[in-house]
Amino acid sequence: MTGRRRRARQPSPDERRLWAQVTADVTPLEPSRRAKPVPAEEAPTPPPVAGSKPPPAPRAVASMRPKAPPAPPPLAPLAPLEPRQRRKLARGTRAIDARIDLHGLTQAEAHVRLRGFLSQAQAQGCSLVLVITGKGGPGGSLSADGRGILRRVVPQWLSFAEFRPLVVGFEEAHAGHGGGGALYVRVRKAGRGRT
Repeated sequence: MTGRRRRARQPSPDERRLWAQVTADVTPLEPSRRAKPVPAEEAPTPPPVAGSKPPPAPRAVASMRPKAPPAPPPLAPLAPLEPRQRRKLARGTRAIDARIDLHGLTQAEAHVRLRGFLSQAQAQGCSLVLVITGKGGPGGSLSADGRGILRRVVPQWLSFAEFRPLVVGFEEAHAGHGGGGALYVRVRKAGRGRT
């Protein structure tokens, strides 16, 4: 073994600042040995040792925050019936493929039945169905006692992402099919997804 002692590595200015932050609120056992914090501007850089490489530049620490999941693709806008198809429905020359009556059901029951009905209609290849919600209070008004709630919430449900794989669009039915108490719903072809 040689008689030379290795020179102890000196902490970098960043390490000194970090150490000063860590020990700032520590009470030393011997007050005289307390280290003075080194300000960032005055931190001396240790002289390079002859024949050694300069210290590597500090690496940026990767953020520990998890990456946000990518946003889902935007939903295609709902499309109403074409005017020609609407005229055929009003005249009775275009048949409705299937219908469901949600009268008298609670919101929870109506939601489950509507979802199942639309899934089944899609599986059977239906393109246009009638969803009867009822008109609500006397004269078709939405009453204060909660009657007519399905007339208000079913269009909201049909607009949600949950129903987009099943629904192309919807609109109020013609008076002959229930008017304000029913909706024509265009059913998406199976396998077409969100677009």
